[in-house]
Amino acid sequence: MKTVADRRTGHLLQGGRPAGRPALLAWAAALGLSLWPALAPRAEVQGGFRFAPVSETSLGLWEGEQPVLVYNHGIIRRPGVAEHLARSSYVHPLYGLDGEILTDDFPPDHLHHRGLFWAWPHIRVADSHYDLWLLRGIRHQFERWLEREATATEARLHVANGWYVGDQKIVAEEVRFRVHPARDDARAVDVAFAWTILKGPLSLQGAQGKSYGGLTLRFAPGTNTTITIPSGRIAEDLPMTNLPWADLTRLWEAGGRTSGAAIFVAPDHPDYPPQWLLRHYGVLCLGWPGVKAATFDEGQTIQARYRVWIHRGPASADRLRRAYDEYCREVSGNR
Repeated sequence: MKTVADRRTGHLLQGGRPAGRPALLAWAAALGLSLWPALAPRAEVQGGFRFAPVSETSLGLWEGEQPVLVYNHGIIRRPGVAEHLARSSYVHPLYGLDGEILTDDFPPDHLHHRGLFWAWPHIRVADSHYDLWLLRGIRHQFERWLEREATATEARLHVANGWYVGDQKIVAEEVRFRVHPARDDARAVDVAFAWTILKGPLSLQGAQGKSYGGLTLRFAPGTNTTITIPSGRIAEDLPMTNLPWADLTRLWEAGGRTSGAAIFVAPDHPDYPPQWLLRHYGVLCLGWPGVKAATFDEGQTIQARYRVWIHRGPASADRLRRAYDEYCREVSGNR
């Protein structure tokens, strides 16, 4: 099976999926390159998680030979898309347990959407307004890896980023990922943020009348979409609604599998439970602080924790509640 580079992302693909370790080595050998220092030893590949670069801008994570996610630390562009929409510091692809791609990047209906990402449409410092959602006047910028550890039982990735206006860094951002092994037809990916205000006071605000702004999960194309919240499945889109969790499940156009992912909010989240915007076209948007702006002083650090819970097949409200309760018990023991 031929190994090729995706023209849009630069990721190495084999059969439409990220190439595994043998294919990466064969591809490199054909070009006279060596990737061995970047790849985990064979024992680790067989026994647990491993990190390996999929391009100069992106770091992949596998459990055994199964892809889990790709973190895009470098700038990602798309031919034919405006340069100001080039982006970095987000997860795409995020994979289901059977290798299906759950997320989308540069979708035609919302070119600024980018896999699992975190951004706000209204960021104000003094009299200046910036839009990290639409990438106007402000950008994420990768700075360094703080931790990158893969073992048989978990993977940890700790990243230092900045929010930059021109050459000025206005927010120091740290993102921590803790990825758990797949079990019981599900996988948990814990995500924790710390944002330290370097130039303030700074205010964050979600979209008026909708509330989006914060952690967002944009899904790949599919059909038979269901969105489930604690009260059960919903038939209509839902804006400005306070919730502890929400799930989207669909039949994926590529691969024909049914699976989904939920975002769980930790009980110690600011203004718990936060607002959400939920859309059946394929997006779960946290809306914190929501339609009402929140202002933070220079030197203040904002912290927020979440779990992305990926599941095979459909998930009932009862199953999602049990998974959320398990998450709450875990975070209460790790304060």
